[in-house]
Amino acid sequence: MQWFVAKVVYQVICGAGDHMAQFDEQLRLISANNKQEAWLKANEIGKQEQYAFKNQKQELVEWRFINVPELQALAELSDGIELYSRVEEPHDANSYVALQQMKAAQLQTQKYFEVNL
Repeated sequence: MQWFVAKVVYQVICGAGDHMAQFDEQLRLISANNKQEAWLKANEIGKQEQYAFKNQKQELVEWRFINVPELQALAELSDGIELYSRVEEPHDANSYVALQQMKAAQLQTQKYFEVNL
């Protein structure tokens, strides 16, 4: 068996869909004998994990499976291995950096980062 990282993409649709397009890109770890089997498994996960619910406004919110557009084989599983990389080209570099710093600070203050000495 070999390990793969698959990108599974969903479109998030709220109500009639009269809003800015929103997509959820998920990276999934897949164990398979080859790339074709890994893609098939990731595709099946995408189909099985589509779901819908009613929000507080009683509008239908759907996670609609789009496809598996990317699949990478991993040479090995080891501490610190790069699973995925994507180059961002934001319109405002300072805002992008500030957002990343804010997200990191929020992670550091969450309960699971607390160390009991």
